[in-house]
Amino acid sequence: MNKFFCADNSRVIQEDIIGSATNYQTYILVECPTPWVYEAFNSKWVPDNLRNLVEDVNRAQLPIRFLLIANDQSHKIEQTTLLIYQQQEGLSNGYRKQEFKLPNIEKVAGVVNKWLAGVSNDYEIESTMSRDILVCTHGSHDQCCARYGNPFYFHAQNTISNLQLNHLRIWRSSHFGGHRFAPTIIDFPEGRYYGLLDQDTFKSILTYTGNIQYLHKIYRGWGILPNPLQILEKELMLRLGWDWFKYKATGKILEKSLDNHTILGELNFEQPSGALYTYQAKLIKDEVKTQPVKVSCHALQETICLKYTVSNLWLVAKKVATYS
Repeated sequence: MNKFFCADNSRVIQEDIIGSATNYQTYILVECPTPWVYEAFNSKWVPDNLRNLVEDVNRAQLPIRFLLIANDQSHKIEQTTLLIYQQQEGLSNGYRKQEFKLPNIEKVAGVVNKWLAGVSNDYEIESTMSRDILVCTHGSHDQCCARYGNPFYFHAQNTISNLQLNHLRIWRSSHFGGHRFAPTIIDFPEGRYYGLLDQDTFKSILTYTGNIQYLHKIYRGWGILPNPLQILEKELMLRLGWDWFKYKATGKILEKSLDNHTILGELNFEQPSGALYTYQAKLIKDEVKTQPVKVSCHALQETICLKYTVSNLWLVAKKVATYS
């Protein structure tokens, strides 16, 4: 019997990956040695107090995503890194990071509970790292993340080293969705998602150079935006080039049809000069790209994944910065 690989299938049907970034207000990343089981927080190194906290947060349906992370040193070191990335209000270029160095993973739940209550913590440190890249290698959750994620993670370390990017860390990560786009990453603090990567396209993402049109195939979307607006953001990014990554943005859905087939969206962005732009767009269901797909290797049924296309895009307002 042939094994089914969801990532291979997604490539064969040429599924459009834009609009597949998940939209969370907060990411809580906990360093924990591998191996991880299917439900990562049931893994043997995860203490009960942390497992219970994750269950409580999920039950309360808070917009928080817990992920396990690890690197090649995680099983050797006598400390645990805890990263909390929180979305900023209004115009932003991503998430705000807080980093904590804890003596062990048993301390994580207490620190997170304090953080949720707005209480400061002794374990917080000033981090010299400006960027954290998460690669999903969670093969026990989906075999494609092992098949594509592990080799990508291995080679990506060399890519980062060769580029001498000393303020950037790369982590293995537990499942964050979209394994059929493996190898898939989240780039923090921006919170942008990418998939179907190779080392050349990864280099472009790291350095913001090369042909911006490559992103058309590998960009899953910006996690600070609702899924349909991620398509609008990509459209503006491809028009405006790598400078787009220096801009702050915010977006909202203004109206949508009952069947979700038509959406009116708005995106505001601010350039470093202070110039403000507001764009609106009509997004309509793309009949060709919307197709049934098995979203994971062990999916028993196909799911219809609604895809949109930008049918109309217009500039609503422009305010240029004036200096006195």
